[in-house]
Amino acid sequence: MPSPEKRAEIVRHIEAAFVRIDRLAAEAEGARKLLDRLDQAVLAKAFRGELVPQDSADEPALVLLDRIRAERAAKGAVTKGRRGRPRKAMA
Repeated sequence: MPSPEKRAEIVRHIEAAFVRIDRLAAEAEGARKLLDRLDQAVLAKAFRGELVPQDSADEPALVLLDRIRAERAAKGAVTKGRRGRPRKAMA
C-alpha cells in the first residue's frame, strides 16, 4: 500500500486531471456553439450571394428560372415534383 504522502500526490494528480478535463469540455462546448453560428452565417451569406464576388454580367436567378421554365414548356417536358411524382412543366 502506498504511503500517505504518495496517496496525497496521486489524489492531487487526479484532481488536476479532472480540472483539465472540465476546462477542455467547456472549451469543446464553446467551439461547438461557435460552429453552429458559423454554419448559420455561411448559409446566410450564401443566400445573399456574398460568398464570392458577383459578376454583373450574370443572368439574375429569376430570369434564369423563367427561361428554364419557358424552355421546358416549349418542349412539353415532364418533370418530377418535390415528392417525386411526375408533373407537367410549368409554363
